[in-house]
Amino acid sequence: MRLLSRYILRQLALPFLFGLLALTGIMLLNVIGRKFGALVGKGLAWSVIGEVFLLSVPFILAMTLPLAVLVATLYTFSQLTSDNEITAMRAGGMSTVGLLRPVLLFAAVMSLTTFLFVDQVLPRSNVRLRNLYFDIGRKKPTFSLTEQVVNKIPSSEFHLRASRIDPGSGRLLSVSIYDVGLADRRRVIYADSGVMGYGPGGKDLVLRLWKGAIQEVNAKDPAAFEHTAFEVQDIRVGNVFDQLERSDAQLERGDREMNTCELLGVVDSARWESRDATIQRDRMTRDDLRLLLGLSPPAATPVQPPSGPHRSGYCALYGMLGGFLARETAKDSVAAQPAAASSGGDSAPGIPLGAAGTATRARATPPTPPTTISQIGRVASQREREDLGAQRAARYLVEVHKKWALSLACFPFVLLAVSLALRFPRGGMGLVIGGAMFVYAVFYVGLTAGESLADRGVVSPVMAMWSPNLILLGIAVVGLMLVHRESGSTRGGDLSEVGDALRRLVRRRRA
Repeated sequence: MRLLSRYILRQLALPFLFGLLALTGIMLLNVIGRKFGALVGKGLAWSVIGEVFLLSVPFILAMTLPLAVLVATLYTFSQLTSDNEITAMRAGGMSTVGLLRPVLLFAAVMSLTTFLFVDQVLPRSNVRLRNLYFDIGRKKPTFSLTEQVVNKIPSSEFHLRASRIDPGSGRLLSVSIYDVGLADRRRVIYADSGVMGYGPGGKDLVLRLWKGAIQEVNAKDPAAFEHTAFEVQDIRVGNVFDQLERSDAQLERGDREMNTCELLGVVDSARWESRDATIQRDRMTRDDLRLLLGLSPPAATPVQPPSGPHRSGYCALYGMLGGFLARETAKDSVAAQPAAASSGGDSAPGIPLGAAGTATRARATPPTPPTTISQIGRVASQREREDLGAQRAARYLVEVHKKWALSLACFPFVLLAVSLALRFPRGGMGLVIGGAMFVYAVFYVGLTAGESLADRGVVSPVMAMWSPNLILLGIAVVGLMLVHRESGSTRGGDLSEVGDALRRLVRRRRA
C-alpha cells in the first residue's frame, strides 16, 4: 500500500507544478494587459515595471495554489481511472479510503504551505506593492486621472474633474477643481480648458487654466460669497514629482497588509472599544438615576485596554520566533558596532515587544463623576462608538477566517476531484478544465459574497467564510459515498451523462 501511495503522490507532483505555472502565468498576463499601458505611459524604468509585476505574483499565487491542487487531483485520477489503474488497485485490495490517504496527505501539505504563504509572504508583498503604487502615483499624475471622475491630485488637497483628459499632452477640457485644504473656507475653480505640466526642476505640478472663475465661501460668514472671473490662472502644487522618488515612509497598513496575529490584535482592540462604549453607556444611565434620586455618584473604576499581542498558540509561537530573530539581530549589531551600543539610547527597557515588533503600554484614567444629567449627544456618541467597534472587529475577523478558509479549501477540493474523476472516468480534459473552473468559481463567488455580507454585518464572519468549504465538503462526501458502492471503474461514463440526467429530469417534470 505504501508503494501505491508513493506512486499516486508522484503522479500528482508534475500536474500540480504545471497547473500552478500555467494558471499563474495566465492571471499574470491579465494583470500585465490591464496595467502595462499606464505604467509605460508614466515613463518608468523597466526595472520598476518589472518590480510592480513581480510584487503582483504573490497575490496571484494565493488564488492559484488551491486551484492548482484541484486541477492536479482531477487530472491525475482521471488518467488513473481511464487507464484502469484504479480498477487494478481495487483488485489488489486497495479501498476508496486507501486511495484517499495520499490525496489527504497532499492536501494537508498544500494547506499548510498556502496558509504560511498568505499569512507571512502575501502581507509583506502587499505592503511593498502599495507603497510602490503610491510613489508611482506622484509621478506624472495626468496618466492616473480618469475622465468624468473626481480625482485627487497626489500630495495636495486638490480634487480635479475634467470631461476630457489627454495623458500625452496634459490638455484638459471642462475643468473643475475643488480645494478642501483650507480650514475656514471652501474654494471651487471652474475653467473652460487647461493644461497640466511641471515647473523647473520637475518637482512642482503647474496647472494653467483659461476662461474660468473662482468661487469661494467663508465658513465663518456663509453670507459672504466671492466670485472672481479670470482669463488665465496658474495653480502650483508642490512635491508632485516628474521623476520617480522612492519614499521611506510606510502607509497605514490595511487588513490585506497584516498577518493573522496583527489582525487578531486589531480585533481585540476593536472589541475592547465596543465593550468599553457599552460600559460607558450603562455607567451614564446609572449615574443619571443616582443624580435624580439625590444619591452620591459611585467611585468610577477605569477599564484597562488590552496590552501586548494577541494571545494564542500560533501567535505565541510566532512571537517567540520573532523575538529569537530580533535577539540574534541585536547580537550581530552589537558585535559589529560596540561603540555605538555602549553610547546608550532613548529606548525604554522592560517593555515587551508584541508579535509585530512594536511596544505599547496603555493607561486608562478613571472617569470623573458627573454632576449633571448626561446629554443625548454623549449617549449617541457612545452608541456609535460601540457599533463602529463591532463593525471594525467583524471586518478584520473576516480577513482572519478568509486566510484559513482559503488554505483549508485544499481538502474539499481534492475530495471533490476524486469523486468526480471516479464517477466520470472518461471525462478527459473536459472534466479537468470544466470541472475545476466550475468548482473554483462556486468557491470564489461564495467567498466573495460571504465577505461582502460579513462586512455589512448580515452574517457572522465564521459562517460567511466557511460556508463555501462546508458546502463543497458535503457534496464531496456524498459523491465519495456513491462511488464507493461501485465495485470498479470499468462501467464507463463521461460528462454526457450529466446532460442525459438533466434531460430525463425535465421530461419527468413535464409529464
